[in-house]
Amino acid sequence: MKSVTSALLLVGTAIATRTGPLQPRQSGSGSTPEVTVRGNAFWTGDERFYIRGVAYQPGGAADAKDPLIDIPSLKRDIENFKDLGINTIRVYTVDNSENHDEGMGLLADAGIYLALDVNTPKFSLNRADPFLSYNEKYLQSVFATIDAFASYPNTLLFFSGNEVINDKKTTGTAPYIRAVTRDIKNYINARGYRTIPTGYSSADVSENIVEQLEYFDCGDNSSRTDFFAFNDYSWCDPSDFVKSGWKAKVEKYTGYGIPLFLSEYGCIEDERAWGEVAALYSTNMTTVFSGGIAYEYSVEPNGYGIVEIQDGQITPNQDFEELATAFKNTPNPSGGGEFDPDATAAECPAASENWEVADELIPAPPSAIEDFMTNGAGPGPGLSEDVVTSHYGGDSYSESNITMGGVVVASTNNGSSSGGSSGSGSGGGGGSSENAAIGSAAPGLVLSMASAVCMGLIVLL
Repeated sequence: MKSVTSALLLVGTAIATRTGPLQPRQSGSGSTPEVTVRGNAFWTGDERFYIRGVAYQPGGAADAKDPLIDIPSLKRDIENFKDLGINTIRVYTVDNSENHDEGMGLLADAGIYLALDVNTPKFSLNRADPFLSYNEKYLQSVFATIDAFASYPNTLLFFSGNEVINDKKTTGTAPYIRAVTRDIKNYINARGYRTIPTGYSSADVSENIVEQLEYFDCGDNSSRTDFFAFNDYSWCDPSDFVKSGWKAKVEKYTGYGIPLFLSEYGCIEDERAWGEVAALYSTNMTTVFSGGIAYEYSVEPNGYGIVEIQDGQITPNQDFEELATAFKNTPNPSGGGEFDPDATAAECPAASENWEVADELIPAPPSAIEDFMTNGAGPGPGLSEDVVTSHYGGDSYSESNITMGGVVVASTNNGSSSGGSSGSGSGGGGGSSENAAIGSAAPGLVLSMASAVCMGLIVLL
């Protein structure tokens, strides 16, 4: 029976990855060669790649506008990106119903990569009920975003979530975040795209940040994160490598087998001299970290921006000048930056008061996404005001928990493998903290044999 099941697994995988209208694999070329992962670092060929980025979402991260289709503004801002000396922008919200050829081409011509959040304000995991919000409508939007950007050589990476876990009470969302990471990786493979690193952007929650890293870095590669990123504002000038706590963080995060970087940084307390830039790209940190993304480009109500935008006109402020100078004065280390070539997975963390994930099970994909894997996601829902959010349900949900490697287990899903509780909100913009039990929607059923085999998930031991 074991050999028959193995054969079925191979057949199911072949169906998922070779049937239907596939997109061609593309390799990077020109000014933005393909970036890959090796050990705990990013690479372009044999040259180590360091992220030198800025968060770019004029109007704010929760504003449902796509900055990559506003071509006049993008052309204007690319000139500032060049002056800053960056190679990456992070965008939190895009319209997956639009064509991005022109905008991505302009960025590529300037040698700039895109680090993209796949969620939008209406299509994201909801901390208040991740079981209900993890449905086929949500994943259709995520996959449509993948379709919209996977063929561009300067698509650097995808964030499967942003600060979904924002305290010790919301750790029960971790299995769902991991499931989304798995689903994205499976979709990229099934549709024949080049491998694009997919991972998580974390809030620096002191009670469980190590557990977050361990959890997303442990277990089977099919659902293991390709990188892990921190939104970290702990370096507040005047400071230094030791006083900021960054030396201690390097020591704490040494030994993990995936790239780590700062997905946001740039404290605004006191002065803002960007002293952390020199540390971030020194061998004190490049043994563990692969650069970071300064927060943020445009001045919003939170006060972090480095340019003022008013009536379409741009005025760089002192923070812009200081950041440009810091980048100019800080070259990348030569060679491999003392990276670690070992890509061994971490041990999964044990459950505790600060980490309410009791086992290594994650939600199985909603059965309705089988069609997306074989035929594509179809047109994205976009950002129209009349689009109905996926937060409050769809037509297809996870019907069981499975192992991190995809083995179906005969247990009923109550909406979480942890039994913890979470707060409302979503990745890619945060949210309020309102405690609620996870997964009150409905008891689940084990995937049917046909569905599981088709999705390449089932293995009998």
